[in-house]
This record gives sequence, structure tokens and C-alpha cells, in this order.
Amino acid sequence: MSKKQQNPLQSFRRRRDLGSVLLASAVASVLPISSYAQEPAQDMVLEEVVVTGIRASMAAAADLKENSDQIGDSIVAEDIGKLPDNNIAEALQRVTGVSINRDFGVGSEVSIRGLPQNRVELNGRSTVGDGRNGVSFEDFPASFLSAVEVIKSPTPEMIEGALGGTISLKTAKPLDLPERLFAVSMDGEYADKSEEWAPVFSIAGGENWDFGEAGTFGVMGLFAYQDRTLRQDTHQASLFVFNQEDINNLNVDAQNTPSGDYVVATEHKFEPFIEERERKAYNLILQWAPASEAGNIYLDVNATEREGGQEAYSILYAGGDPSDPDLNPSATGGTFEDRNGALQNYRYEGVVVIPKTWSEFRETDSTSIAFGGDWNFFDKLTVAAEFSTAESNSVQPKSEFNWRAVDPVAEALDPEATNEFNPSVDIVNSQTEGPSVVFVGGNPFLNTDVLAFREYLYSKPKIDNKEDAFRLDVEYNEPGGLEWITAIKAGFRVTENEFESRESQYRVRDLYRYLDDENGNRDIIWQDEIAAAFPGSIIIPDVTGDAFEHAGQVGPSDLTRFSVYDGNQLQNAEQTFERVQQLVGGKQLRDADGNITPLSTLGTLDENLEDLNSAFALVTEDTTAYYLQANMDFETVRFVIGARFVETEISSTAFNQAGDQLVTEDSRYVDFLPSFNATVNLTDSTLMRFAGAKVMARPNFEQLSPTFVFASDFVTADKGNPGLDPFRATQFDIAFEHYFGEGDLISTTFFYKSVASFLKSETFCAFDPEALSQQNLTIPTRICIRPEATGDSSTWTFASGDAELAAFSAEGRRGVLTNTTANGSSGVVQGFEIGYQQGFYFLPGFWSGFGINANYTFSESEDPDGSPLADISENSYNFQLYWEYESFQVRLAYTFRDNFLDENNEKRTERVGELVAFNNPDIVDPTAGNDFRDDLEQWDLSGSWDVNDIFSVVANVSNLTAEPTVNYAANGTTWEVQESDRRFVVGVRAKF
Repeated sequence: MSKKQQNPLQSFRRRRDLGSVLLASAVASVLPISSYAQEPAQDMVLEEVVVTGIRASMAAAADLKENSDQIGDSIVAEDIGKLPDNNIAEALQRVTGVSINRDFGVGSEVSIRGLPQNRVELNGRSTVGDGRNGVSFEDFPASFLSAVEVIKSPTPEMIEGALGGTISLKTAKPLDLPERLFAVSMDGEYADKSEEWAPVFSIAGGENWDFGEAGTFGVMGLFAYQDRTLRQDTHQASLFVFNQEDINNLNVDAQNTPSGDYVVATEHKFEPFIEERERKAYNLILQWAPASEAGNIYLDVNATEREGGQEAYSILYAGGDPSDPDLNPSATGGTFEDRNGALQNYRYEGVVVIPKTWSEFRETDSTSIAFGGDWNFFDKLTVAAEFSTAESNSVQPKSEFNWRAVDPVAEALDPEATNEFNPSVDIVNSQTEGPSVVFVGGNPFLNTDVLAFREYLYSKPKIDNKEDAFRLDVEYNEPGGLEWITAIKAGFRVTENEFESRESQYRVRDLYRYLDDENGNRDIIWQDEIAAAFPGSIIIPDVTGDAFEHAGQVGPSDLTRFSVYDGNQLQNAEQTFERVQQLVGGKQLRDADGNITPLSTLGTLDENLEDLNSAFALVTEDTTAYYLQANMDFETVRFVIGARFVETEISSTAFNQAGDQLVTEDSRYVDFLPSFNATVNLTDSTLMRFAGAKVMARPNFEQLSPTFVFASDFVTADKGNPGLDPFRATQFDIAFEHYFGEGDLISTTFFYKSVASFLKSETFCAFDPEALSQQNLTIPTRICIRPEATGDSSTWTFASGDAELAAFSAEGRRGVLTNTTANGSSGVVQGFEIGYQQGFYFLPGFWSGFGINANYTFSESEDPDGSPLADISENSYNFQLYWEYESFQVRLAYTFRDNFLDENNEKRTERVGELVAFNNPDIVDPTAGNDFRDDLEQWDLSGSWDVNDIFSVVANVSNLTAEPTVNYAANGTTWEVQESDRRFVVGVRAKF
């Protein structure tokens, strides 16, 4: 008997039965036990599988890859459940060509070959979240999945909408279960910065019944619960450009910038975030098949409920008045220029102190329902139909409680003057750590005698997103008796999408300056007054000891000790609103022009909310798609060839710029998307693949909406563009794959993608009366000034100080610096991928448990200006070294991606490019505003012990070395450092 015949896994791997492979991992999706199934039914393929755990999972993934007609990779449930990857995005980062970004250290966004415009499907249908790309990976539990496929070369039958690739999430089906299933998982997760334990729980049950001539009926249900608290520390600075003449005590030009000007990091801000996330998820699948096994009918229901919030303290100072030389940066004895031309170790005179507390709460309910089935007619003809509806409803209330430092002595002498308290500060910057910020004369953030109540803001944005879809697919096998045409497939799909966003708010602002009492006299509400009126509302958070505890601080920082309104109490919006009403009710508020508004004490918070017309958007989208596809098999060569035709109609409705009338813009476009996939069997174990396709991805709904999305200070905004074309690309792939041993493989793929219609970012100074009436004028240097009093402008300047800003305001020239998206940019993404996995089963005893899974991706990208495209790392790689022997499993995983362009229009770096030429308006620097993220790496460790056939104990650590995230400008100067939790998990799995 040959070695291949003796090896049961090889027999398993040679079977082209996707359902069996997915079933093999179904139980592992909620219970990562040591084998696919215990005592499987005698007629199931699964009885041939004798390998266990990690190795069996990788063998199943290799089987899917080998037998696919497309270029792609897969993860079966053991990989998601057994790594520290209880999150789908974190599991996908192990896949060749995939990289991720994180939020609070948790995987949140996935890019395929550097492209974020991807499609996320659940069992072949759409999922929806707040945007276009589908359900958030933070909202959908990995424990529901039996497999995840990353498909990089499309076929005509696949739904359009992916530029990089399609991420296909698979759940198990009840009729595939070989026996009754009941499994439970209970974990405790500890986050070391928040110092909180979080429960993570999931349960799954399923069974099917054979009713003889009435057919077979199956039910499967899953439930998952998670409640975690996470912490993230962030340091940010705004980068300015100064001539040496404008820097006090300095008389030499910068030596390390082309312009001779210095980059100065100022407006330092420290934000310790605490986030609470509670998630409940449900999945119910009903399935029936006739006794003839000619087809099946199913109902698949998924629902997730996520709620929770963030509380943060934004401890910020702003630079002084650049029009006053005495308030510019000053060199000290320790001042020097670093290699990037940035000024280091200096004093900033007369700064503005602006601490605040803010909170954000989120409730998201998402559902996905599908009813459909397939039926086989005449042995050769199969018809499948499905109606699905997916909906996501989010409400995300946000609150701010802001302060301003005011000099009480000056206030007593002249109440009509500004009377700001403007201390000086010494700054020691760092390229990898939080800066040291120490105020001369003591920490003003602890001085309750100078902190005045400046503003209270409550806003309530809502997003509703829905898609209804119907599809019909027909497959005819071997038409005309032609065995080399295995199938002809055709079908169509229609969808109706509706995306609506709106926002309402309540706001009282500029209280420290324009609040009058009942007699018309200036009335300042000091922090110590609020502390006395509402005991426990003013706190000094204990963040000093663990602020950047992993990355470290350069030295002591006054930004980490502060007195503020309690963020936890701020999340109680009704309570805070009532307190604000007690503080300001019955008084009156003047604006800069002297207009008086009485502040009412009537009504609830909701009754006092005002709709923001500028935030309303309604986007409807109808699509119709047809496809024709041929699958051909010539023994050593397989082809999938055909085309998809898609028509898209979009209607965008929003208020006009005056805010008094709804305006609708319509657009329509069609796309013809041919594709081919060819697989050549060079030998029994070596494949070569060719693929080519035209692909398209529609812009996000937010990008299509002509609505402003304002920052809370109404100084900056983002705005959509209903005239955007879709992303369109032509792509080609060639791959070589060699399979050997027990599910081992090595593969190489070369890829080329020419994107004809990347979108480009543009900035303008917008005229929006509603926003300008609420604009925060605290930092004049950030407010754009238009050349004329009306209309938007593509050219603008910044005010140099309070006096100049007041003059421009009188002329009506203030604007909102707005980023928008336009058509026109193109680019190329090309490179290669290498994947390798092998188990060392041929070694003796203990050593036979070792194995490795590794991959490397090289990507080159370029836009018409020669700059790299966003979110694409040139080099990325990861490896997993595992050991699995008897009842024990251990896995060490490492992920790396090198630096990449994060944003091409970041507000805090908008003055800085490679040329550092902001002070010379005659020089155009296309890199100005570019924001790069430094190299990212992460170590994860996991292990498990199968106590017996029922119980397993698991443990893992995510971000073992607590690596920070660092962002820098085009010249190399760091402007942001972030640090998140290490997460430790211990838990128990059981199967009964």
C-alpha cells in the first residue's frame, strides 16, 4: 500500500467536499477541542480524520486552498478559537496578504494587499454595519464561524464590490452535524491597563432529525456574550513650521530641512481613554431537506446587540498668539534640532489651558435574515434562490464638559476683558514615548481657582443602514453531454439599499466669556463652585502611575495630573444636563456681537435638542447584476470564465448650504466585469494558477453624502460627494502551490492591480452659517480664513492671533476647514506573497508535535504623484510556531508590517511635508499633511490542555510585549503615540 493510501489526512485532503471541511471545524468554532468530532457517523468522511487540533485545522485549510478554483486562503475554526484570536480581524492577520489595524488594541479593520475596499459576506450574502464594508469585526463573534475564506480572484457568480478581495464568513449548517451538539465556552479576559476582568461566554447547540419520507429537519442555535473594559493612552501634538526669526533666543536656520525652517511640535494633548463594550450575539439556523436529498430549504437569522461607551479626559494646551513675538517658542539652554529638523527641548510662552471631559456612548443593533434554498431538477439542473435583508441601527450620543483657564485677579479688575490665564510651559519631546510637559509656576490643570466652566455639548448622531436583496442562480451540469464543461452558471441579483444619518444637539458655549447673571453682570462658574454644588462630580483621575506604563514617559508631565468633571458621571446625560441647567438656567448668554439668548430651565434633554440640518443625509442605492459563467475541466487544466454586468443607481439627499431646503442629486453607472481563473495541475501535488479580472467597489455611503460631519469644535469637518465614481481596477495573478506531507504546503503568488479610479482627498475652507455660529474660537491659528465673505474657497489662510481673528470675523471671512473626496486619482499595487506551513510529524516522540505556519508579502504602490498609496506596507510577514502533543497545545505567533501611509490629509500634520515649506506659499509640497504609521509588530502566545474528552483549559496573551503605535509626519517628526492593553485570557471549554 502506498504512503498516500496509508495516510488518512491525505485521503481527507483529496476530497473536494467543502461542506465536509466546514463541518469538520464547526464544533471547534465554539469549542476548540482536540479533534474534529468524537465517534462520527459511519458514513461521514470525518471518520477518516485522525490528526488533531491545530494540525487538523491547518490541513483542512490547505484542502480548501488546493481544491478551490480561485486564488485565496482559508482559516478553519480551530485557528480562530485556538490562537489568542477570539476576534475575526486578528485571526485574518495570519493570512498571506492580509494586514489589520486595531482600535484599543483589538483588531478592527482588514486590508487585503493594502486595500481596505473589501467585501464582508456571511454565508454568501451581505452584512451591513455603519458603512459599506459590512459588519464590524468587533461586533460579530468569531465563535460563530466554522471557516473564514479570503478570496483574492473573483468569479462572475460572486457579488461585486471588492477591490482587494472578499472575506467570506461561514457558519455550520445543522444538517451537516453528524450527531447532537452541545458545547459551551467560558473565558475571563484581563486587560492590564484598565485592570479589569471581562466575561466572555458562548454556547452552541444543534441536532437534526430524520422523519423518513417527510425528510430531514435540523436546528442549530448559538449565543455569545462579551463584556470588556479596555484602556488606551494617547499623546498627540500639532506640528507647526517656524522661521528662526520667529523663535526667541535662536539665531540659526534649521540644518536638517530643505527650507531652513523648524518643525515645532506644540498643542500637546494627553488622552487616557476607557472603553466599555458589551456585546450579545445570536444565530439561529433552521434547515429542511427532502428524503430524496434533491435540495434543501433554510432560514438563517443573525443578530448582534452592542452597547457601551468611552470616557476620556482631553488634557490640552494650545500655543500662544503667533502675532505676539513674546508668545512664540523660546530656545533654552537644552534646545537642539533633531535629525528631522524639529525643535526639541524648548519653552512655549503664554499658552492657553483647555482641559475637557468627553464621553461617547454607542448602541448598535444589527440583524441579518436569509430565507432560501436550492433544488436539483433532472440531475443536471440546480436552481437556487434567496431573499435576504440586513439592517444596522446605531445611535452614538456624545458629551463634552469643557474648561478654560481664567486669571481671577485680572477678572476682578476688569470683567469685560478676556482675562485668560496664560502660563508658560517647558517641553521635552520624544520620537517613541510620551513627551514631558511641565508648566512654569505649577500645574494649572490642578488649579480649581483658575479653571472656568467653558462649554457643555451633547450630540446624538444616528445611522440607519439597510439592504434588501434577492438572487436567483441556475446551474446546468455537462450541457449537451460535454464532460469538459462541468457546469454553466447564470443568475441575477437585485438590491435596494437605504442609508440615513442625522444628528441633534444641545450646546451652551463660551460661558467663561459671555455668560451674564440675571442683572446683566459677567458671571464665571469656577470649578470649585461645581465641586461644592455637586459633591463627587469633580475628580482627579489616578492615571499618573500607569500613563504609558509600557512605552514610558520621557520625564514628569503635568498633562497626567488634572482636575476634571467625572467622565463616568458625564455618561449619565440626563443627570449632567440637569446640573448644567442648575448652573446656567435663568441666566443669559451673549455672543461676540452682543446678541442675548436667555438660557431656559424648562424641559428634558431630548426636548432641548435641536436638529442639525447640515448633518442630515439620505442615500438610496439600487443595483441590478447579471452573470454568466462556465466551469471547464480538461483533467490537468480547470477554467472558470465569464462576466458580470452591474447597473447602479444612486440618489443622495441633503440640505443645501443655507440649511433651508432639501436637495437631491442622482447618478447612474454601469460596469462590465469579465474574469477568468485557470488552474493547471503540473503534478499530482503541484498547481499553477492564472487569474485576471476587472473589479469595482462603490464608495462608502459617507463619501457619497453631501453632508458635513463636523468636529465638536466646528473648526474642521469632513464632507461627502454624491458625484463620486466607484473604485475600478484591472488585476492579474499568477500562483504556484505545492502540497506535501500531512496538509503541508508552500505557495507563491505574484499580483498586479491597476486602479483606474482611486479617490483623492481635497481640502477647502467652507462657508456654512450654521456651523460658523457654533465655532470654537479658542485656537485662532486653526481657523481657516476665506478671501471673501461668502462662498466656499479652495484657498485660505489662518488667523495669527485673537486680534486678527476678530477682524476677519467682523468681515465674515471665517470658515470651516473641510476635507472632501473627489474623483481622479489612479494607482498601481503590485508585489508577491509567499506562504509556508509544515508539521514536523516525521520527528520522533515529543518533537513530532512541532509545526510552523509563516508567510511574507511584498507590496509596491504608487499614485500619479509618485507617493505610496494609503494603508499599504511594503513588507509584512508573520509566523506561528506551534507544538501539539498528546493533550497539550502551545502556539507563539508574531506579526509585523513596516511603516505605511496612514492618512494623506491629517489635520495635525497639514503644515508639514518633506520640504517643510509652509511659510513659502509659492512652493507646492504634495506630501504636506501626509501621516505615516511606524512599523507595527505584535507577539501573541496561547496554550491549552485537554483535561479529558469533555473539558479543555485554555489561556492566551495578546500583545505580549505591549508594543505602542507611533505616527509621524512626512519629515519624520512624531506627532502621536498610542498604547493599549495587554490582554490575558483564561477559560474552560466543554462539549457534552
